[in-house]
Amino acid sequence: MSHFFVRWVDALSTRLGQMAAWMLMLACSLSAGNAVIRYTFNLGSNAWLEAQWYLFGAAVFLGAPALLKLNEHVRVDVIYGSREPRTRAWIDLLGLLLVLVPVCVITGWLSIHMVHDSYVQQEVSPSAGGLLRWPIKAMIPLGFALLALQAVSEIIKRVGYLRGSYNMDIHYERPLQ
Repeated sequence: MSHFFVRWVDALSTRLGQMAAWMLMLACSLSAGNAVIRYTFNLGSNAWLEAQWYLFGAAVFLGAPALLKLNEHVRVDVIYGSREPRTRAWIDLLGLLLVLVPVCVITGWLSIHMVHDSYVQQEVSPSAGGLLRWPIKAMIPLGFALLALQAVSEIIKRVGYLRGSYNMDIHYERPLQ
């Protein structure tokens, strides 16, 4: 059961990470297109500007689980970097259990009401030609739910690693400063 869950969640996070990469590419293309049109033809569109940040926001929320899966997330290097692999696995496990999962659950839960209200009111951006707000607001609980799923997958992997039943790469490379 847990092996199936880990594989399923990891595959989902990988797919969402690929989608996020395409969303970033599209957001950059929209940005460049908007700039060219604005400076060449003196035309602009608030909807296209908002679409850029909607795509960027969606990419952040959908890409975060993939970064966690790839072990490319932000961490405090002072404690983590020089430790042995088992100690790093314990630090990861405690951080996932005591920080990440609770933050995901609380933030996801608290944001649902905001999304619901925005949907019911059909909230629209106050900018002329602005977009509906609920789709991007829905990324908040969705993103945190997906990140929590990946966190559970990572917890299962760390527990398996610590028990000796799961072989994982705990290699950590300190980012260039």
